[in-house]
Amino acid sequence: MNFRTEINIEKFQQQIYHSDNILTIGSCFAENMAVYFKLSRFNVLGNPFGVLYNPISIYNSLKFVVENREFSDSDLIFNQSEWHSFYHHSDFSNHQKGKILKDINLQNENTNRFLNSANFIVITFGTSYVYEFLANGIVVSNCHKIPQKEFKYYKLNLDETQKAILNIVEMVEKFNPKIKFVLTVSPIRHWKNGAHNNQLSKANLLLAIDEVIKEKKNCIYFPSYEIIMDDLRDYRFYNSDLIHPNKIATDYIWEKFSNSVFSNECIEAMNEISKIVVARNHKIRNINSEKHQKFLQTIIAKITLLQEKYTYLNLEDDLSYFRSQIL
Repeated sequence: MNFRTEINIEKFQQQIYHSDNILTIGSCFAENMAVYFKLSRFNVLGNPFGVLYNPISIYNSLKFVVENREFSDSDLIFNQSEWHSFYHHSDFSNHQKGKILKDINLQNENTNRFLNSANFIVITFGTSYVYEFLANGIVVSNCHKIPQKEFKYYKLNLDETQKAILNIVEMVEKFNPKIKFVLTVSPIRHWKNGAHNNQLSKANLLLAIDEVIKEKKNCIYFPSYEIIMDDLRDYRFYNSDLIHPNKIATDYIWEKFSNSVFSNECIEAMNEISKIVVARNHKIRNINSEKHQKFLQTIIAKITLLQEKYTYLNLEDDLSYFRSQIL
């Protein structure tokens, strides 16, 4: 007997290798994906502007990257004793104007170089609702606790959503013709809009992405939203807020993602890398013990063999970590 409707995803033709450069951008689910990529030792840049939810904000951010735009004083706002950028997460906010501009421009420059050499971009759309700042009409990525009365809050219609996503793809592929897109909809519900409006918002994204994929052969869709909604239909797969998927759920999604998007060679390498990660996370009781010193020699030899087998793997940080403990 079957007690759940498991979503089986066929292997995509466009497959990811460890030799690829991968950019993730979008909602906090994109940040989760970047963490998994890093644990498997991919070369990944995760959410360089911080969390972004709607297609227009994602488009604006990537436009700044493609143009390698330099932010200036006029791009900042001052609120609650800090300087902020409407296009960046509050992680960039700072009491010093010079510091926030330096951080933003350095990140933009680094992301421009990374995007130019990227093989894949994973984009996670969270909502089709946007906040438009009334003073200048721009759609913001973060309101930075400015009173809501200063914004117009509304849902993009289907045409607007589709146009924004298509603009993202066409702009980025023009900048980097070899890049491929993995598009997905965040399984995290925006509950403040109510159950019905959340579904309408997600439906907008799903329909828009479907139309873009029909037109663009370098785009694939990964059903992270459907996996949570239809496969893991139980609150035991959520955190205590009953909104965000817990680690069991994100582990499961990553497994599904791995089996559908990664090459067989890549999965084989990941299985070996996971042993390195477990060893690195192991709590050391006595670094001076003979047993631990032998363990270090064994794990260093294992890493060296992995790098010889998969010459494109970068495990230098792991090597340095273990070598630093040898007496």
